[in-house]
Amino acid sequence: MLRTSFLLLAAALLGAQTPYYPGPHDDWKRRTPAEAGFDAKALDEAIAFIRAQETRRPRDLRASHDLSFGREPYGEPLGPYKSRGDMTGVILRDGYLVAEWGEPWRVDMTYSATKSYLSTVTGLAVDQGLIQSVHDRVGRYVTTGEFEGPLNSKITWDHLLRQTSDWEGTLWGKPDWADRPPAGADKLEAYRNRKHAEPGTTYKYNDTRVNLLAYAALQVWRRPLPQVLKEKIMDPIGASNTWRWYGYENSWVNVDGVMVQSVAGGAHFGGGLWISARDHARFGLLTLRNGKWGTRQLISPEWIQQARTPTPVQKNYGFMNWYLNTDRKQWPSAPETSFAHIGNGTNMVYCDPVNGLVVVLRWFEGDKTDEFLARLQGAMLKQRSAR
Repeated sequence: MLRTSFLLLAAALLGAQTPYYPGPHDDWKRRTPAEAGFDAKALDEAIAFIRAQETRRPRDLRASHDLSFGREPYGEPLGPYKSRGDMTGVILRDGYLVAEWGEPWRVDMTYSATKSYLSTVTGLAVDQGLIQSVHDRVGRYVTTGEFEGPLNSKITWDHLLRQTSDWEGTLWGKPDWADRPPAGADKLEAYRNRKHAEPGTTYKYNDTRVNLLAYAALQVWRRPLPQVLKEKIMDPIGASNTWRWYGYENSWVNVDGVMVQSVAGGAHFGGGLWISARDHARFGLLTLRNGKWGTRQLISPEWIQQARTPTPVQKNYGFMNWYLNTDRKQWPSAPETSFAHIGNGTNMVYCDPVNGLVVVLRWFEGDKTDEFLARLQGAMLKQRSAR
């Protein structure tokens, strides 16, 4: 009898220490704000605040493109668009669903939050030995001409992942210089004809080069990247089957005799990942838990650590699209260990390892992020100390 009681106590203690992971699809346990360690009224006020900050951009995202990126040289879209939904949010604590609003099941474009999925697929290639090191030159693996010449031959996977390559060229009809160029004809001409920097010495957010990483990863995997993501990540974490990952009408390439679409790392020219807030939350929980889901290590902890290491020339940026809170400059109200996967819109998957938080926010004014996080932190009855 005594032995049985001891075993039951040991099992209970072990269960209390085992992190909770939701089951597949809608099998997700909920906790009330009080059970999750929040003051319910303060949490409601924080949610009400951010819900009032819905983006002012048009719901027609093709029209939104025409008003922004469409004004750039070579700004014509190449991939599909869809209209966006309502301002939406999901809040998890310790994996449990605490609050959600808007349209959490709606599949929407997510813009550059796609980049975090792209860098993850690249990380899986490193974990499996398809890429020996992120510091290898990409030209060792991709021999179709994109990584030749005095500058491009020096580019490593790390440079592409951190957006520090300064790669020179044209991909899918989009020259590197035409992406987010300086305003004014004189400045544009000077920028177009500038001398490129040594890889690793300058940071430039550039979707042509992001799409280059997607193309390079495809050459390594030799199969469509959405299939890799589904098999290695999305199915194991119990995501729905509603997400899609698109490329461009002209980004089809021959891979071992089969035509495969090279996907987009964002929606600068359309396409990219279309996904629900609920599925984003699962991915956020995976990255919060250092790549582990249940008993399975889906992404190596070493890769997660590298992804969260500040880029020397851009301290708030790790691998794409991991935004870091280095020296608490990104979000002064949040712990320094916090990070987020962010895309235009604003689309954000915020992760706070100290407090066990994952927050998905969609279609809000991004400059209100820190004020919301301050309110969210204030709603916690007891904040945890950094571990």
